[in-house]
Amino acid sequence: MSGSEEKVLKVGIGGLGTVGLPVAKWLDEEAGAGAEGLALAAVSAFNLERAGVRVEAFKTSVPVVGLAELAELCDVIVECAPPENFLDIAEPALRAGRIFVPLSVTSLLKHLDLIDLARETGGRIIVPTGAILGLDAVRAASLGTVHSVTMVTRKPPGGLKKAPFVIELGLDMDGLTEATLLYEGPVTEAAAKFPANVNVAVALSLAGIGPDKTDYQVWADPGVRHNTHTIKVDADTASFEMTIANVPNEENPATGQIVCLSVIETLRGLVTPFKVGT
Repeated sequence: MSGSEEKVLKVGIGGLGTVGLPVAKWLDEEAGAGAEGLALAAVSAFNLERAGVRVEAFKTSVPVVGLAELAELCDVIVECAPPENFLDIAEPALRAGRIFVPLSVTSLLKHLDLIDLARETGGRIIVPTGAILGLDAVRAASLGTVHSVTMVTRKPPGGLKKAPFVIELGLDMDGLTEATLLYEGPVTEAAAKFPANVNVAVALSLAGIGPDKTDYQVWADPGVRHNTHTIKVDADTASFEMTIANVPNEENPATGQIVCLSVIETLRGLVTPFKVGT
């Protein structure tokens, strides 16, 4: 095996939905012509038959395996699955000492012992920036004294219809005519109420002062077309405010289109010889 071949990272994708499928397609199309150092080694999903159909048109034949089997075939495992399948991907990956890239960061919050597992086995957990921004600045500020971190999320009501909290209260998102505050409090409690909607807030809290101390608001707002997040940080070294408005994915409005690109850039960052920021 040549030196260049030894440097190729074998990537596995767990979940071929809104994020996983575009990332897998990018690896399939670009790995041989531009994405030097990365190769799609395997894919998986809860429904293996459907996953097999989705990769039939790929340029390169890719194995469709069980979720836990990704750890046997890949150096890097990207988790893009529903929360209930999170541990099926995460635990085997980290036990095998792999690089684990989770999208379900809310699920990671429930299983922080995985960090200890990674430390024991030499694995790594790398959380993509996803639909948020400025996590490098938040991490840097947290090395000093941070007085407060707040985040306000505004989403079109349709992107919140499937949230357990919304369903539990029987809220009619389709009939909403004005901005409505659905939640205000620490990120910890929001994670239970909106498990698929607050991954960005959990990522922010883990980069900064923790989920119990990070204040969070969730608004259903018929007046916005984009998923909008505003972050305010007050620290001894800097005070800053950041806002990002993400174009929702057409198939899944709860997810911003930039998330796929964030995952791709995270993978590129593992092998690129030149990198600016995180």
